Amino acid sequence: MKVFLSRIALAIGILGLVACVALGLAAFALHRYANTPVLADAPARVFVVARGESFIAAANRLEQEGIILRAGWFSFLARLKKMDSSIRAGEYALSASMSPNRVLEVLVEGKTLLHRLTVVEGATLVQIALAVEDGSWASAEDFMKAAASRQLMALAGAEGDNLEGYLFPDTYFFPRTHGADGIALAMTKRFMEVFDAARRERAAQLGMSVHEVVTLASIIEKEAGCPQEYKIISSVFHNRLKKGMRLQADPTVIYGLQTLEGRLRRVHLETYTPYNTYIIRGLPPGPICNPGQGALDAALYPDETEYLYFVSKNDGTHHFSKNLVEHNRAVNLYQRSGRGLRP
Repeated sequence: MKVFLSRIALAIGILGLVACVALGLAAFALHRYANTPVLADAPARVFVVARGESFIAAANRLEQEGIILRAGWFSFLARLKKMDSSIRAGEYALSASMSPNRVLEVLVEGKTLLHRLTVVEGATLVQIALAVEDGSWASAEDFMKAAASRQLMALAGAEGDNLEGYLFPDTYFFPRTHGADGIALAMTKRFMEVFDAARRERAAQLGMSVHEVVTLASIIEKEAGCPQEYKIISSVFHNRLKKGMRLQADPTVIYGLQTLEGRLRRVHLETYTPYNTYIIRGLPPGPICNPGQGALDAALYPDETEYLYFVSKNDGTHHFSKNLVEHNRAVNLYQRSGRGLRP
């Protein structure tokens, strides 16, 4: 009996030893798998995880594309690390030169690719919407809807129908999954950072609302041919507003017409729209583009001048005049076919 029990104990011991060795080998194999790339120096490629895609489905595609080996092992590794339910949708830069551990970390940490979106000073809402669509973040229609969000408009203090004027020009980086709402929010927040408490206080000192300042800045942005003239052009508009004169700014006419093709003509100046500052007095109902910081600060801090008119010198700069007689002489000099009407 004792011999029998001894043999059983020996067998159990052997089995235990075998199991330990097997587990050790398995652990070593998994460790080696987790830290060994498929191919050294392999180039990175874009790998897209779709919304709602399961981890196993993504693992199988990773294997099919040669980024990892043995999708089953990869899934087991993720389960072991409790990461199999944490994968995030989006675009990723992955390579066969990355270890499975590193691939897993990138997917779980959501380190998606970022794409550049540059919004230049003076871009309109429609132009930004088209840029968003060209970058494949969202359709132009969806972005226009996002820009009409009452919640976002209230956040920025925007008036009117949309966020025109409050989508701050800058260079942004977004993942493709960011969407129209996220992009509009980011641009609005950037505007709020720039138009800070000090600038709001200055607007109040001028007796202007934020909306009026942004509207004036948008006209300055469109009129100025060079940044050095922002503040002097601003002084012309401030002077005309104080005197009750019409602003007579061509860009407001163009914005109001929306479908203008070709050259601006007298008939356009005589066509009523709420934005036609040849007809209406004071500022138009809202911004005509999205001004940058230079134009915003020019609207808040104009130069002190007596100028009431300016005309293009056809080199990106303007000639400024204090009265209509002087202005008409400048028009004849620089714009012999000009109308003599533009401030």
